[in-house]
Amino acid sequence: MYMANLRITEWRKLPVSLAELCLDTTLRCGQSFRWKKLRDNEWSCALHGRILSLKQDSTHLHYRSIRPTTTYPLSPPSSATPSVVDCSSEDEETEALLRHYLNLAPDLTGLYEQWSKVDSNFKKRAPKFTGVRILKQDAWEALVGFICSSNNNIVRISQMVNNLCLHYGPLVGHIDDQAFHGFPSPESLTGPGVESHLRELGFGYRAGYIARTASIVAKEKPEGWLQTLCNEEPYDDSPDQKPLPEGGREGYRRAHEELLQLQGVGPKVADCVCLMGLGWGEAVPVDTHVWQIAQRDYKFGKGKHKSLTKATYDAVGDHFRQLWGKEAGWAHSVLFAADLKAFSERLTTKLEVDVDEVKIKQEDETILEAKLVVKREYALHDVKGESEEQPAKVMVESTRSQRAKRRRVG
Repeated sequence: MYMANLRITEWRKLPVSLAELCLDTTLRCGQSFRWKKLRDNEWSCALHGRILSLKQDSTHLHYRSIRPTTTYPLSPPSSATPSVVDCSSEDEETEALLRHYLNLAPDLTGLYEQWSKVDSNFKKRAPKFTGVRILKQDAWEALVGFICSSNNNIVRISQMVNNLCLHYGPLVGHIDDQAFHGFPSPESLTGPGVESHLRELGFGYRAGYIARTASIVAKEKPEGWLQTLCNEEPYDDSPDQKPLPEGGREGYRRAHEELLQLQGVGPKVADCVCLMGLGWGEAVPVDTHVWQIAQRDYKFGKGKHKSLTKATYDAVGDHFRQLWGKEAGWAHSVLFAADLKAFSERLTTKLEVDVDEVKIKQEDETILEAKLVVKREYALHDVKGESEEQPAKVMVESTRSQRAKRRRVG
């Protein structure tokens, strides 16, 4: 059921392979916290005054927009039939928004190949996690979302951000009985009771950070301040690029330093905002999880880098920037996703176990009992197409355990 006074476009599609974009990984790996999967293989989120719905098959990304025809506030869900429109200008606008938000310009397959050439660890782990794209989110949303990420997990961050939108964001519409709200502006979070209300909603100490940062951005910084920190350089994948300066480009370093002046923003949160909200690909957020990866796979954790200090934080970022180049934060996010428990469990879950016992009588009266155990594991990115059933790719691991015992016959 959709609410009344909505314009719903027909489903459109873009040719995008799973190697270039996997929605199921990209939208769940801790970049954005507002996408909701309400139906099989369909994701929805309120962006720029509309509800954008996405789904994909093995060859195409399908999308449509649901937009109110009236101004806020909107009425509750209604059983009235919504209008379905075919507006070419609106389709073009939605496609442009989608291409920008999903960051579809870079050739991701080429980037994976480039990172694999210089890093054997990436080459080993990345094939199971193709299609992880760095989103180009609104910088303010990224800032608040990652302030919420402090000492937190993805599920709880998503609950916080959803509550923030529910109580302070504009209502855009409903799908079935699910309300979709836009992200609240800095101005809407500057009221005198915001901090205490957020504490009541379970934000804890982050409530004060959000309220104070909203006040700084809305009242103390010039209009459009966050936008001035964005990377405006056009994407360039030519092979003869200049190497990155130590610590990254000047614009990245300036953005990082300015973000650190805000409440609740440390180096990791600043790097998350730089990477996923401001477009600085060399930003490498180093949390305890990434620090564990650096220790396990890149020989950190010894000598002067024994613990995660500021010097070690900078050293890990510089190591990855020199290794992977100006999209180091993107490559780092692929490994981060590959290490997430939610995804690793899907890769290793034993869906079926077949046990076959075979008894063979030997000449020396030995009976050999052999057991064959077949574990079927389904890869993460297997998606059924809309027009035809596609069998899932199966990785089969066989293990044999044999035990022999002598038994006298007769």
